[in-house]
Amino acid sequence: APGYGVVHFANEMLLDKRDSLEGKRCLIIGSGKVAQGVARKLLQYGAKPITMSDISGHIYEPDGITEGKLTTINQIKAERGALLGRYIISSTTAQFNQPENILDIPCDICIPCGAMNEIDEAAANQLADNGCKMLVEGGNGCVTPEARKILKKRGVQYGPHTMTLTGPALMHNLGDKASDETFKAEISRVYKEVKNTATEFNARGDLFTGANIAGFLRVANVMIMHGAV
Repeated sequence: APGYGVVHFANEMLLDKRDSLEGKRCLIIGSGKVAQGVARKLLQYGAKPITMSDISGHIYEPDGITEGKLTTINQIKAERGALLGRYIISSTTAQFNQPENILDIPCDICIPCGAMNEIDEAAANQLADNGCKMLVEGGNGCVTPEARKILKKRGVQYGPHTMTLTGPALMHNLGDKASDETFKAEISRVYKEVKNTATEFNARGDLFTGANIAGFLRVANVMIMHGAV
């Protein structure tokens, strides 16, 4: 399902720090198929997705979005043109657009699954100020180059989309062998490759640099095999 790979990568990043997703409060930005998949997989890992959003605003469940609540959200979003604001009718605990800015909600992990450049310099600082320890991209280029520098400076772990969105390609390559377990194993392999590449090229801990260089090397090696110079 869309979004599962993003969460598996987040899990690998935490395992590397001798930590886990268990009990982590996760701020999800977006409510499309990827965001829904992210929320579902987070629940399977024992994490707490606490927000989802769309153009109407955001919903905030202080005690977490449960499996039942996620089903309700998915049903709303499956209706053509339906907006997330309708969800508050079915929940006695949900807050809608409170606080006004979704980034003011304290979290352990932020997973933006929406627009490009959604997390700018100010947003990165805001997340760090509110205790966010990790940001994992669930969409293409959600974090601006300036924001990446802030995340690094503030000690917020960053999972770039160049790594976290490789899930569909990995599943395709697995073919008939595809299962959540084999998928998870492939993600672990890719994560280690990215991490080791970053270390090899004097960028220890920088997964953005590691993913870019690993991708370049992969293409370059294939070109060499085909006789290109």
